[in-house]
Amino acid sequence: MSKVPLTKQGADVMREELRKLKNEDRPRVIAAIAEAREHGDLKENAEYHAAREEQGFIEARIKDFDSKLSNAQIIDISQIPHSGKVIFGVTVLLSDEDTGEELSYMIVGEDEADIKQGKISVNSPIARALIGKMEGDVTTVRTPGGDRELEIVEVRHV
Repeated sequence: MSKVPLTKQGADVMREELRKLKNEDRPRVIAAIAEAREHGDLKENAEYHAAREEQGFIEARIKDFDSKLSNAQIIDISQIPHSGKVIFGVTVLLSDEDTGEELSYMIVGEDEADIKQGKISVNSPIARALIGKMEGDVTTVRTPGGDRELEIVEVRHV
């Protein structure tokens, strides 16, 4: 399996979630299963079935996070010299050539993407159109609503 890019911040968030799952959520649900077993007949015990279902969810999340972290290429953008070039992990300030609208996106890994926080996946059409370009460049991005001309106003290593 090839390495998947992940920002340092994204890896830290994932590690903290994994720690919480292993050290807090897993022991809590194991205790809930043990308590539900004490109540007797497991066939009709809704608490037992709910706890087992939650345990399955927690174990799947732990496995998923372990796998993603072991296959991650963690990139700390603060350690890369600023060149004005759009690369993974930077925050890009854009200006829509047609509307004048100002946009700001951080280019992150697939698992970190959250458009509400201004984080777009490195695999998104906008990020693919921006990667490798320099401050001052204008690029065309194909969107469902049609092509957009975006000028790269600033590239920040945050």
